[in-house]
Amino acid sequence: MFCGHGTDNAWDEAVQLVLFAAGLPADAPARAGEHPLSEAETGRIARLLARRITERLPLPYLTGEAWFAGLRFVCDRRALVPRSPLAELVLSEFRPWFAGAGNGRVSVLDLCCGGGAIGIAAAVHLPGARVVLSDVDADALALAASNVAQHGVGDRVRAVQGDLFDGLAGERFDIILCNPPYVDAADLASMPAEFGYEPPIGLGAGADGLDLARRILDAAAAHLNPDGLLLLEVGNSWTALEAAFPRVAFTWVELESGGHGVLAMQAAELRESARYLAYTTP
Repeated sequence: MFCGHGTDNAWDEAVQLVLFAAGLPADAPARAGEHPLSEAETGRIARLLARRITERLPLPYLTGEAWFAGLRFVCDRRALVPRSPLAELVLSEFRPWFAGAGNGRVSVLDLCCGGGAIGIAAAVHLPGARVVLSDVDADALALAASNVAQHGVGDRVRAVQGDLFDGLAGERFDIILCNPPYVDAADLASMPAEFGYEPPIGLGAGADGLDLARRILDAAAAHLNPDGLLLLEVGNSWTALEAAFPRVAFTWVELESGGHGVLAMQAAELRESARYLAYTTP
């Protein structure tokens, strides 16, 4: 059994499962361990455990909820379980990479948004933010719409369906947040069974994991304001990205909460490196 969809160890996952089955909040205090369980709650725990162990379903798909940036999201198999280290940057108001996010209105694009957790978290934690969620998958956008409604941010968050920047012609943003598919073919073939329940369109990105990252780096500058910022997550494929673009000086974000492979590039840097980042159709 693999833990990696919101927790990194069996104990924390078991705690989440029991609290959910007992109808207790995920942030319940330690004394919640004294909560007496009814026969119905005990049975619910047993059923969830059996499915988690035998079917290897990720816990958030069993419970229908996931936590990201301190917020609860509706979670099902229409999109990946939210787990991006970009949460840390949302909570820090993107400092020091973008100084003005918390000081007024800021425009944010959550590209490849899936269930919308990253962009919606930005809208919740930055009350002045206006956010666009973009994804190619209509099912993922339907899930994102449920999360927009749950968090009551529909007046500041809208969704666009399209392949990367399709449907965003002429639009520019202060910040582009992007957690695209970035798993290379070798890693995809060896992933634990739990990942098999997530939509394949959200994971694999070609032999080196960079099929989408190449296109994003080429097109992002045209959709950023002059002082804008791209935050692009490529995970384990960061070494392949360095090798693919040896003449580009990438800046990798140091993450205190864990995770790796998050790239920060200012709009000016993207423009200066445009000739090296130009995308050619294979």
